[in-house]
Amino acid sequence: MTSKLTRRDWLALTMGAGATLSFDPRVLLAQGKMNTKAIPSSGERLPVIGLGSSATFASVARSEDLTALREVFKALVEGGATVFDTAPGYGASEEASGKIVNELKIADKLFWATKLNVAGRGGGGADPAAARQQVETSFARVKKAKIDLIQVHNMGDVGVQIPILREYKQQGRIRYIGLTTTFENQYADLVATMRKETLDFIGVDYAIDNRHAEATILPLAQERKMGVFAYAPFGRTRLFKRVGNRPVPDFAKEFDATTWAQFFLKFVVSHPAITATTPATSQAKNMADNIGGGLGRLPDAAMRKRMADYVDALPGA
Repeated sequence: MTSKLTRRDWLALTMGAGATLSFDPRVLLAQGKMNTKAIPSSGERLPVIGLGSSATFASVARSEDLTALREVFKALVEGGATVFDTAPGYGASEEASGKIVNELKIADKLFWATKLNVAGRGGGGADPAAARQQVETSFARVKKAKIDLIQVHNMGDVGVQIPILREYKQQGRIRYIGLTTTFENQYADLVATMRKETLDFIGVDYAIDNRHAEATILPLAQERKMGVFAYAPFGRTRLFKRVGNRPVPDFAKEFDATTWAQFFLKFVVSHPAITATTPATSQAKNMADNIGGGLGRLPDAAMRKRMADYVDALPGA
């Protein structure tokens, strides 16, 4: 059935059919520089496409053979991207990634974003000593003098953990701090904390078929001058299943999208509030495909509506 077609299947079909698409990031980058956006609190510019380390990345990170992830990091850097998002809560991802980027000698080329949460899933309190130890472990893994961004993961005891991150920032060991959630039952608390706290970033789930953040969260981030990392821009794998084996619509040419991944990513990063998106992958060819989502033209407001309407009309909502 067409609904079972994955991105891997779709890429195999198009490449096998002799498509002219190139998934070498260096070839893609030759078509133009990666689009960048400014971090509101500093003006520093970041490439709009990055790499996350949950899902399949985390699964591969648990294995003894990290070759595939090394190739993903190479594709990331060769493609002109820098943002890497991880977390102690993603299993072996942070530890394995720290090992890889130091072996490749690219740690200082990356905008390294990790997370803090020792409060647990039940919403209990965070022990300050345990929180500081988790931060120190993150430093030991990446071996950077400064970590670019640490965010409190999934709203974990923000009253304890945000002040700890602020201490590290004041000491000059963390450049930026923030707060994340991808859980609907935490959105109200996220909004309340955004109104109360001075943060550099938030991270929230956002995709073409998951636009809840547009109502309050993204406008508030703009108002409060907070950068935004968009998580799960493919709805994890939901969007690829939904489009099945349909071709990318012809109007995608108007904003230089040649694959569904690029279509979905360009929708996300074209929102004025989004600083970057960090889809996870364990395959270099997918990383290179994602890089294309940050190259060339981005859709304007009218095109974004057309894109959303197109996806909304597809079956499988």
